[in-house]
Amino acid sequence: MIRSTHAEIDLTALRHNFMQVRKRVGQSCQVMAVVKADAYGHGVAGVAPALAAAGVDQYAVAMVSEGVELRSLGIRQPIVILGGAFAGEELQVVSHDLHPVIFELEGARRLDHAGKQAGKVVEFHLKLDTGMGRLGFTAEHLDEALSTLGSLRNLRMIGVLSHLAVADEPQQTLTETQISLFHQLAAKVEAAGNRLHFRHIANSAAIYSRDLAGCNLVRPGIALYGGLTGETATDRVDQRSVMRLVSSVAQLKEVAAGSGISYGHRFIAQRPSRIAAVPVGYADGYNRLLSNCGEMLIGGRRARVAGTVCMDWTLVDVTDLPNVKVGDQVTLLGQDGEDAITAEEWADKVGSITYELFCNISKRVPRVYVGERRVVGAKSPG
Repeated sequence: MIRSTHAEIDLTALRHNFMQVRKRVGQSCQVMAVVKADAYGHGVAGVAPALAAAGVDQYAVAMVSEGVELRSLGIRQPIVILGGAFAGEELQVVSHDLHPVIFELEGARRLDHAGKQAGKVVEFHLKLDTGMGRLGFTAEHLDEALSTLGSLRNLRMIGVLSHLAVADEPQQTLTETQISLFHQLAAKVEAAGNRLHFRHIANSAAIYSRDLAGCNLVRPGIALYGGLTGETATDRVDQRSVMRLVSSVAQLKEVAAGSGISYGHRFIAQRPSRIAAVPVGYADGYNRLLSNCGEMLIGGRRARVAGTVCMDWTLVDVTDLPNVKVGDQVTLLGQDGEDAITAEEWADKVGSITYELFCNISKRVPRVYVGERRVVGAKSPG
């Protein structure tokens, strides 16, 4: 039995979003689907095979363990480890044919040693820091890096990449500066004798807002899941929401005017009220900052959160929805009738971003894949 609080993952919408990226970049540019963090909370066990069936070229994850998981799911496409390999993970990289990103030389030496031990050459992507200020070799340190990497015989560079800091802000000029520097540094890498199969810098926002000439691979993440926001999304993207989070009404209670509701009694009924108890809380990823301000849809109509969001429960004022009954479905995220609670709306209310919203939907919330008889995640007792 599936828990009433669960996330519906629409694989048709996922495929649509992927095909929009493919249409945007053309067949000559490869698409590397970013499925780190359990496919941004959507469940990589369902998402990755669906993307493979849709024709994705490569995958990107953050950690070696995530790459190993993809291989266990039967994924055969190239898998890039954006966060590189930490000490002790090198043999997993080699044995599972993963492509690490290299952004520091000590890790490169360890990978070279692991490749030598296994009698294999480790293919990798070189990370360039063009302005993000996070990982990668800067222009000042690139010569030293190329010299060292060129001496490591069990490593083979197949790509260079960088990451954009403000691609979702079209008015910023930093993105053009980063892209220009990236191409300059990539040319320098090639001039040093490296044959680059892939140049990639574009994330979701850049795919839809920038000139990608000179790049032959893109890395969509949030755009695949229908969570791209801001000017880029409004003007250029035909995206569909992939996740719909639902629950149900577990109890209805009549309370008198003046009654306090939930922890701290931060909601006081101003009139005789009808309160619905919904079995979802911050342990499921329903943010506590939605206390007294969040809204849910019941029968296509909005009902406001009453009081503090608890670990396992949230109370909702349904006084103005007289037809609500125990067992009715409650929509926390997504469409219900003519109305919808979008990821952007939810994120704005808690001062966050859609990425965090999706990633915070916890493991105890089952992922139900629309069109498939498969459930990933926790199941309710019985």
